[in-house]
Amino acid sequence: MTIGALATREGATPATATCPSPPGPHGYGVPRGYSRRRRILWLAAALALIVLASLAVGARSIAPSTVLDAVFHFDPANGDHAVVASRVVRTVAGLVVGMSLGLAGTSMQGVARNPLADPGILGVNAGASLAVVAGIFFLGAASVSSYLWFAFAGSAVSAVVVYAVASLGRSGATPVKLALAGAAIASGMGSLMSAMLVSSRDSLELFRSWQVGALVGKSWDSILSVLPFVGVGTAILLCTGRLLNTLALGEDMARGLGQRPGLGRAVSAVGIVLLCGSAVALAGPIAFIGLVVPHLLRALVGPDYRWLLPLSLLAAPAVLLLADVMGRVILLPGEVPAGILAAMMGAPVFIAVVRRGKRAEL
Repeated sequence: MTIGALATREGATPATATCPSPPGPHGYGVPRGYSRRRRILWLAAALALIVLASLAVGARSIAPSTVLDAVFHFDPANGDHAVVASRVVRTVAGLVVGMSLGLAGTSMQGVARNPLADPGILGVNAGASLAVVAGIFFLGAASVSSYLWFAFAGSAVSAVVVYAVASLGRSGATPVKLALAGAAIASGMGSLMSAMLVSSRDSLELFRSWQVGALVGKSWDSILSVLPFVGVGTAILLCTGRLLNTLALGEDMARGLGQRPGLGRAVSAVGIVLLCGSAVALAGPIAFIGLVVPHLLRALVGPDYRWLLPLSLLAAPAVLLLADVMGRVILLPGEVPAGILAAMMGAPVFIAVVRRGKRAEL
């Protein structure tokens, strides 16, 4: 029996049945009449508007026309232009950190085949944070350029330890064991951080403004110090879309399709460590961006990682900058750090996605 005849018996038209929209390996199908390009354009437009809001909104609001004039015809003697210039650095930092966390989180969910995978949940950010605190405590590190290498080392060691612990036992590193190992190791590292900070007032003062995940107070030197590593990590992970699609079908199927899962995971881990270490060094540990964004994107464009990975470079910075803009106006004349607002926004969104059955089955 042909597909068209079978569809007619089930009440569908043959024309519809010849172009089905099957569910993907993560439980999402692509709706009929679906236009990825249109949704991508809307996403890019939303990011552009949020960037404009990041330059215009704050304790001193600037008109959009003045913002554009400051960007393209900067006048050092103009007070409004000076305010916009200070916000440009903050906005670029948000773009870099958001892109890093979003791409790393999306890749981690594919590598671990775990819808709850995230740099925070799997302990990678905790490892970077502990290493940075150790650098502050023992060596007096006080700048992003000095934080960076500690963050890389901590991220890498934490990732290896989590995977080694989760691999114990007959079933190997299953998604559930990875999440449990990551949570346990992150908790232990948090205790070690607290012990070091309590015993040193100077370290506590240096760490206090960094640990909440704030974008304010960044400099071009700090951003430029992490950009090469962000670029390399981004290039690595953007090349893994096909691998992650096959891993979603299972390791045996991936090997049958000519992939090398072990090597692919190792290469992906290098990219993840570079991105997570750079983001943590620049802005501190920011939670939920890498967890929520991939779920939102799957509902928008489907489960194909060849789309999810590049689109996370648009969606994640949009979410982080939106949190930063909200934090500037929610408690005027003060402000709430972006990391706190990101957690407040991300937790209920993720819960809502899970409750509506939109959770990805990896």
